[in-house]
Amino acid sequence: MENDKQLTFDELQRYLALKYSGGHTSSALFMKLVEEIGEVAEVLNQLEGRKENTEKTSLEKELVDVIHYVVAIASINHIDLTNAIIEKDREAAIKYNHSPNLEEFLEVKHKEYESPVESHF
Repeated sequence: MENDKQLTFDELQRYLALKYSGGHTSSALFMKLVEEIGEVAEVLNQLEGRKENTEKTSLEKELVDVIHYVVAIASINHIDLTNAIIEKDREAAIKYNHSPNLEEFLEVKHKEYESPVESHF
């Protein structure tokens, strides 16, 4: 089922801040994150032939779970992920001499830069 809706980090953060406003702690959410990272490892091991493929797992769903808990932790700690990601990328671009940085990429609205991955979003 495809969804034509667009989602920003800001919207996801506001949703998860509301969802986890009932006293969830960062450490409890982190434990869930670690569990989900383990599930990503399990799927990758299956997909890459290191373990028997049970076909009951989905890399897509496990990655979404990881993102969910990362964003939830940021949300309950009042971290603006959009600004944090742009700033961190700016610092990395300077440190590793990469161009364009994310901020530059966003400024030109992706027109000058072709992605090697087709967008499905």
